[in-house]
Amino acid sequence: MAKLGSMASTPRRTLVVAGHGMVGQRLVETLAERGAADRWDVVVFGEEPRAAYDRVALSSLFAGAAPDDIALPSSPAPALTLHLGERVVSIDREAHQVVSSAGRRVAYHALVLATGSAPFVPPIPGHDAAGCFVYRTIEDVEAIKAWAAGCRVGVVIGGGLLGLEAANALRHLGLVTHVVELAPRLMPVQVDDGGGEALRRHIQALGVTVHTGCRSAEVLTWAARGGAGGSPETKARGARRVAGLRLDDGTELVAGMVVFSAGIRPRDELARSAGLEVGQRGGVVVDEACRTPDPAVYAIGECALVAGRTWGLVSPGYQMARVVADRLMGGEATFTGADCSTKLKLLGVDVASFGDAHGEAAGTESLTFADARAPVYRKLVLDTSDGRVVGGVLVGDASGYTELAAMAQGFMTTPSEPAALVLPVGAGISTGARGAGVAGLAGCSTICNCENVSKDAICSAITDDGVTDVAGVKAATRAGTGCGGCLPLLADLVADELGRAGVALSNHLCEHFAYSRQELFDIIRAEELFTFSDLLARRGTGRGCEVCKPAVASMLASLGSGYILDAHQAGLQDTNDHFLANLQRDGTYSVVPRVPGGEITPARLVVLGEVARDFGLYAKITGAQRIDLLGARVHQLPAIWGRLIEAGFESGHAYGKALRTVKSCVGTNWCRYGVQDSTALAIELELRYRGLRSPHKLKSAVSGCSRECAEAQGKDFGVIATERGWNLYVCGNGGTRPQHGVLLASDLDKETLVATIDRFLMFYIRTAGRLERTAPWLNKLEGGLDYLRRVVVDDALGIGAELEAAMAHHVATYQCEWKATLDDPERVARFTHFVNSDEVDPDVVMVTERGQPRPAYDDERPAPPGVGDQGVPVMAGAGR
Repeated sequence: MAKLGSMASTPRRTLVVAGHGMVGQRLVETLAERGAADRWDVVVFGEEPRAAYDRVALSSLFAGAAPDDIALPSSPAPALTLHLGERVVSIDREAHQVVSSAGRRVAYHALVLATGSAPFVPPIPGHDAAGCFVYRTIEDVEAIKAWAAGCRVGVVIGGGLLGLEAANALRHLGLVTHVVELAPRLMPVQVDDGGGEALRRHIQALGVTVHTGCRSAEVLTWAARGGAGGSPETKARGARRVAGLRLDDGTELVAGMVVFSAGIRPRDELARSAGLEVGQRGGVVVDEACRTPDPAVYAIGECALVAGRTWGLVSPGYQMARVVADRLMGGEATFTGADCSTKLKLLGVDVASFGDAHGEAAGTESLTFADARAPVYRKLVLDTSDGRVVGGVLVGDASGYTELAAMAQGFMTTPSEPAALVLPVGAGISTGARGAGVAGLAGCSTICNCENVSKDAICSAITDDGVTDVAGVKAATRAGTGCGGCLPLLADLVADELGRAGVALSNHLCEHFAYSRQELFDIIRAEELFTFSDLLARRGTGRGCEVCKPAVASMLASLGSGYILDAHQAGLQDTNDHFLANLQRDGTYSVVPRVPGGEITPARLVVLGEVARDFGLYAKITGAQRIDLLGARVHQLPAIWGRLIEAGFESGHAYGKALRTVKSCVGTNWCRYGVQDSTALAIELELRYRGLRSPHKLKSAVSGCSRECAEAQGKDFGVIATERGWNLYVCGNGGTRPQHGVLLASDLDKETLVATIDRFLMFYIRTAGRLERTAPWLNKLEGGLDYLRRVVVDDALGIGAELEAAMAHHVATYQCEWKATLDDPERVARFTHFVNSDEVDPDVVMVTERGQPRPAYDDERPAPPGVGDQGVPVMAGAGR
């Protein structure tokens, strides 16, 4: 065993660590930082075939990350011996020895159990069939991905944090997904009924079907064809394969995969066999030093029962690792509990809970805000004696979480009118009424729970060590290197502290690019780069991240860097772009052809009706004067678009971050109030800007007079006719926080109007953040409307001609993405439900309402298929 320069006067001791997960690795790292290499030889046994990795980031493997991307930094090697693929199977406490699964015997002076936990699999019939999985390790992920390639529908049993992550993973794999939760709401530990309902609305809007208050009764199975033959997986686990799931109310869900995420159980079997005390519900009982009654044996992480409970989060595990490291070095650190406040983003939804989230303590009352349309739910729990915030639940809008959690911990004073805190940002409440922000946090406030880093430590790194950016703070303090949930707060704190010191703030996009978004946009354009990998190789470092990849994808699309689903671009695009259509909640897609200005010939109107009839689609005239055809299956999309393009239609880009429509009234051709031909101008503008990719979707309108029938002032850019020309309004948005447009220029002739819109749109595309619509972009623009007017109208920066030329290039190179798709058989081939079969989606069921098809509700669907006489599902594709 290799050792760091041992000192002759210091007897060396051996530490054995049973388990090499995140917490075991943190113990080893902390010991190395404390100089333990001069006193301890460390032997670690890791059950998995690879070194420790970030299990919190496991779901990123479904989004394209590689196992190496989530590997944890390697430990200092000289005093460490690491045995991978080998676990401790027994402990001889009298001889102070452990025995491994490979028969290896190692003597110890101290033993730390870091065996973690195991997924709980309910012992229901069929739970061990081929197609049943847990979601815990990299090997689990690889097995799920391999099996999902032949499935259409997956069921996740468990609607907690890990269950929803598993559901998101199945969505990434293209599966229709169900979540089954025994409790009456999702995430029952973290949120209350109101928060659970808001979360349910968000998740169901993504197409995930949620079943709460349901117990899983049986995994339905069928016999693999060929009896005991088939894949190695099937042979290893028997001839039965998953066909679905039966709930305790008799409901049967047809599915080809079941993922169990119904909670975890402490891995305490090693301690049990060694005669160490375990809790009634599991967990190795330890004291505040994380030590068992045997003074040579410690337990940390999810396998430990300390301070009266087990802890299923990584942050308390890291705290236990620090306590044991301190004790092994002669210190007296203790673990008496941990803050379990959490802020997460699950399936794109912000979810946070903190303090006494459920108001269980005596003398508390709750304030709630609920908007079912958004949906947003915010609840604060207050101490009735003094009005202090002591807990809360935030779903859909977690703004102010850091300050609220700090108030609950006593690190920040609750404002005198706490009711203002419960409202979402944008509700007209002043900043002062919400609290002092990051500047008001006490120095002892914990910014990073995973690494136990305080505000004082971060400020010290900035003021004393000269750190000037988030990356530097991460390197100096380790803050933000755990789950990453504190990074937004960390960025705010760095900006605030540097601003106080008068230091210029970094505007780098992320740690992989030392440029702002605007600078990267200019680099891509000037150097004529067409792929993310080219940009990364030339101007970046590392592999990229969840910040820079989608941002660069948006830039490349805006610059027209080729067909959007070519190999080098496809992996960067948003979900809907993969099939050039909007995914609906039942797994079907929408077809929205462009109808410029809302004007359509009777012949084309007939074609739309015929297509809707022939393909069984639901037809609706949208609020933006288009016709939306809903209910198309993936395999139908090319045939539908073939008919439409033959009739002269083209893609309406309803699926993309691009121009959607230019709505219009009938103008002077028909309306007695009209003063300009609004329809003709709307058609011209829509054809000019069609296919223009941007940071977010764009909507426009043209009204023929001041009566404003086209609602132009609520659009990203809108035009209203006057007797002397056209008024241009910009940066109006609808949605959950509507904002009227502002007048940019008045009484413009058409040529000047078009040039001004060209400049405005290209300036927005170059300078806005990803997924930032025009209204919030203007609100954040330094100098506001006056600055925008100077740039776009007055050309104060001298870039007007360049912006107009960029738009002219877009107009000249535009192509309909659907026509380009149909012209290439290889592109058409991607529109299929299954990678290995021509079968169609078996789970789309329609009923008729008001003479049109719509998706069937659960209680309207026919009973799921049974198992045929030969053990083969009746429905083609089930379990495939």
